Amino acid sequence: MSAVQVATSLVPTDFQLLFGALPTAFLVMDPDLVIVDANAAYLELLGRRREELVGRPVFEAFPPSPDALDEHGRNPVQVSFERARDTGQIDPMPIAKYDVVDAVTGELGERYWSLISAPVLDADGRTVLVLQRTEDVTAYVRERSAPARAGEPEDSRAIQALEADLYARVQELAAVQEARDTAARRLSSLAEVALQLTTAETVEDLERIVVSRGLAVLGADGGGIISPDDRGGWRATLSAALGEQVQLGYGNVPYDSPLPAPWVARTGRELLLPTERSGLAFDDSMVGVYADIGRYGWAFLPLTVSDVCVGSLAVAWAEEHPFSSDELELLRVFAAQCAQVLVRIRATAAQRAAAVAAQVMSETLQRSLLQQPPTPETLQLAVRYQPASLGAHVGGDWYDAFVTTRGATVLVVGDVTGHDVEAAATMGQLRNLLRGMAYDSDDGPAALLARLDGAMGGLHVGTLATAVLGRVEQHGTAEEPAWRLSWSSAGHLPPLLRRPDGTVEVLDGRPQLLLGLDPGTPRSERVVDLEPGSTVLLYSDGLVETRTADLDHGIARLADALAHHGDLAPEELSDRVLAEVAPGANDDDIALLVLRPGAPGTGEAG
Repeated sequence: MSAVQVATSLVPTDFQLLFGALPTAFLVMDPDLVIVDANAAYLELLGRRREELVGRPVFEAFPPSPDALDEHGRNPVQVSFERARDTGQIDPMPIAKYDVVDAVTGELGERYWSLISAPVLDADGRTVLVLQRTEDVTAYVRERSAPARAGEPEDSRAIQALEADLYARVQELAAVQEARDTAARRLSSLAEVALQLTTAETVEDLERIVVSRGLAVLGADGGGIISPDDRGGWRATLSAALGEQVQLGYGNVPYDSPLPAPWVARTGRELLLPTERSGLAFDDSMVGVYADIGRYGWAFLPLTVSDVCVGSLAVAWAEEHPFSSDELELLRVFAAQCAQVLVRIRATAAQRAAAVAAQVMSETLQRSLLQQPPTPETLQLAVRYQPASLGAHVGGDWYDAFVTTRGATVLVVGDVTGHDVEAAATMGQLRNLLRGMAYDSDDGPAALLARLDGAMGGLHVGTLATAVLGRVEQHGTAEEPAWRLSWSSAGHLPPLLRRPDGTVEVLDGRPQLLLGLDPGTPRSERVVDLEPGSTVLLYSDGLVETRTADLDHGIARLADALAHHGDLAPEELSDRVLAEVAPGANDDDIALLVLRPGAPGTGEAG
């Protein structure tokens, strides 16, 4: 059996033998810092027996000096133990003063130690033991601190060796501490960048944050972020440090480009090119990259969310750059943050685009149905439709005006529940149903609304709607014409009537049910005579209802506007009312219909 086989066979079965034979002093503790074991070298160094130590808290076995405790009652050695235990990282202390009781004299003696605390981790990465490597450096410290004596020989070889060893450990500690401080600074800065990323609303915002802040946090000398462009290829936004010519040359590349960044974005695989040799081995295109950009260490990380790669992050260093595990972890964390932000931005953009498309389609559909009114010889009509400006939704408001075969003019303003394409389509159904019923019928407004309500139930038009329907008929003589308005309301807002003397009347009545609730509900109508120069307004709630004012207040404002501007022609009056009562952004869409008896230029109000 070979020596290697002998050693290998001993490891699982004779661990205690090996541990006890180690020439360096070792102490083993559990996570509560209770002593589990100590090897022979440790027992000899401290002058203790194993049974004196095992099972005791380490600082009970070796009480610290009260002078060495911090404000929390801990000494530096305890802090080192806990740091190794809690971080899972080795924690060195090149020189630590820790006085212990001499086993022979029983007196407290000044002692100096070189300590290394190391965690022992289980398969899940949890600390199950804390291992302390111990060296007594008291003689070295005393030798270094003693005043020089004339003619005294220089340090012995042992002291020189110890000094060299301690110096190396100090350097190692400095390197570890510097790495730890650098990692802490980068993590802190990365947290700030992560907060900035949450504010990104567009891909351009993300790119700006990554190239202006994120790459610097990673300690890089340049880089960029790559995402799909609108032409099926890749767009790259690169840091200014790489130069304008690099941005022009590499800002847009084809989808199947052999360059590393597109390759990573296509495949979703991480690519590390720490040396020029590794880059040239990846693809010949790197010859040009090195010549154009002058960066020789590269990391390319996929921007992946839920196994879908949406781009890549490129990070560059001026010199060849080997990667530590901690640095790679930082790069991966940052790439994951960028990926989540990019997915969020794209999802939001898609939702906005869909909302805009739906709005355009709804508004186009609605406007195609809301045609210009007829122009009877003895009536003036003006109509307006204004979609909601807040929320980018088109609702189910509509107006209609048409002349029946009997010569009467039918006027309608209604509002279907909902703010989407479906509401606009349902509005079109109701409008056309009502037109078909009223066009060749002598039915009055109440009967027409009742028939429409019944048709909605029978045809399973599953919606609710309000509507006010008016019917205007002329009577009297050619010399003294007169008109009569009959109307009925299905849960809609009351019409307004401005008489020639400027007074305004709200044509309200007993409230009646909305359309779509109960097809059998009885409906009534009212009648009012219209003099030449009178003005009637039909409108939807979007004109008078706001988030800060109720309907009654809005109707009162509309009545005031009608009273003050009722002498204007219907077209001008419509514009003035909208500008005064619903200025700027409106929460809901608005339908408005203005009627005035009399031919244009005759019998004007005022």
